[in-house]
Amino acid sequence: MKSIDHLGEVRGKTVLVRTDMNVPLDGSTITDDGRIRAAIPTIQRLVDDGARVLIVAHLGRPKGQRDPALSLRPVAERLGELMSTTVRFAGDTVDEEARRTAGALGDGEIGMLENVRFHRAETCDDDDERDEFASRLAALANLFVSDGFGVVHRTQASVVDITRHLPSVAGDLVRSEVAVLHQLTSQPERPYTVVLGGSKVSDKLGVIERLITRADTILIGGGMAFTFLAARGYEVGTSMVERDQVGTVEEYVRRAAEKGTRFVLPDDVVIAPRLAADAPAGLVSADRIPNDQMGLDIGADTAQTFADHIRDSRTVFWNGPMGVFELPAFAEGTRRIAEALTQMHGLSVVGGGDSAAAVRTLGYDDTQFGHISTGGGASLEYLEGRTLPGLAVLEDT
Repeated sequence: MKSIDHLGEVRGKTVLVRTDMNVPLDGSTITDDGRIRAAIPTIQRLVDDGARVLIVAHLGRPKGQRDPALSLRPVAERLGELMSTTVRFAGDTVDEEARRTAGALGDGEIGMLENVRFHRAETCDDDDERDEFASRLAALANLFVSDGFGVVHRTQASVVDITRHLPSVAGDLVRSEVAVLHQLTSQPERPYTVVLGGSKVSDKLGVIERLITRADTILIGGGMAFTFLAARGYEVGTSMVERDQVGTVEEYVRRAAEKGTRFVLPDDVVIAPRLAADAPAGLVSADRIPNDQMGLDIGADTAQTFADHIRDSRTVFWNGPMGVFELPAFAEGTRRIAEALTQMHGLSVVGGGDSAAAVRTLGYDDTQFGHISTGGGASLEYLEGRTLPGLAVLEDT
């Protein structure tokens, strides 16, 4: 996979950089700027080399319609603040204002295009329509750098089709993400522990199946744990359970035992009658959940067990919170996992998405972990062994 080093002289050239600036917003306020910060090293490197950097990114799912609530203008402003510079903002993506913004950039200056997903062609299934849109993007620049790891698993115009129109390389962020994930799938230092949470086990079936043969221990928390507990024969009250996946889970547990990989499930859980900040929370054994209660976090004993496994490991991959961390009453399990990852001696990888949001919400700094991925879905698909189209095209260029 070619890197920025393969671009040659970039001074005076316009470099289109696909980043992942899909940050959470509260109105126009960015509540977590982690993805913006992660994009800065590649942008800064190009700026220092005299490139005219033109950023293309998306925000949310506007479904091809212009939505002022999903404008990238606040992102451009925040990027400018973080880099202590002015980021010129184009109010469109490929039309007159975009062309004017690109043409006005001087050496070492930065511009940002409006949300690329305001255009239906960005995400549509029609290859020709995507390619035509990609050609319009390409007309704004001389070179292309793919640095949005969170979208490399998507066949989209600004991720895949653009590489047919411009000399294309991987940015430093994409390369570092791939290097870490390759380490997790090739020869991880052992013991190797995987921590999986989140709401649905169906979202992680592929990665569970693949990691059965690679990990030493798989810790299961979050809402998905209740499907595993149901497969064990426990009554789980009103907790989230995917009944259609119980048989699959039973098969995975059986195969893991044959391979010597251990599944560790919650021994105790935090329960409440409903999901609400003011709901009265209780703690029960995992096999004693009342019929009218739901599990919303792992319990204290389980958190201690999981933390001990993590601290004793040399490699840990974590994807998915242990509970509804947005509410203080159900955040302790996730906090204990994050804390344990900061204390282990080895490679700790936080697999993006809700896990990355959780560690920041709970007050941890990115530097306390070995690596925080910017792409939850992309990282899971990579670990599943699937071909990521945004990476495959870079191998071919």
